[in-house]
Amino acid sequence: MSVQEQLLEAMKDAMRAKDSLRLSTIRMARTALKNAEIEARKELDAEAAIRVLSTLVKQRREAAEAYRATRPELAEKEELELAVIQEFLPAQLGEVELLALIKRAVADSSATSIKEMGAVMKLVTPQTTGRADGKLVSDLVRKLLAG
Repeated sequence: MSVQEQLLEAMKDAMRAKDSLRLSTIRMARTALKNAEIEARKELDAEAAIRVLSTLVKQRREAAEAYRATRPELAEKEELELAVIQEFLPAQLGEVELLALIKRAVADSSATSIKEMGAVMKLVTPQTTGRADGKLVSDLVRKLLAG
């Protein structure tokens, strides 16, 4: 079942359950996917759909962080939306698995310094899209290459 089909079924379930937050979040995700399809002028494949949902997750994280100090109720809402969106993404990688992927990429690219971070990220990013936060990945790569 594709991501779009999963979202459609979840939207129907949210309507039946009268879960307004879940329903609005799923509708927002479906709209983002539809807009991406219109922009690409073709139906999205699974990888592209995951990239769109990953962008939504990143936006929710950043918004929650921005609201935390001044508007805790909005930060909580963003975090609840984040949890709903993450249900439709592949399982998140743990830090141990992530470090193993990064170490393998460092070895494959023969990177030895922070200057070669781009080469490592080029290898790691396709493997972690939708499965790990990009900022966390880049921080771990930077830390590993810095020594």
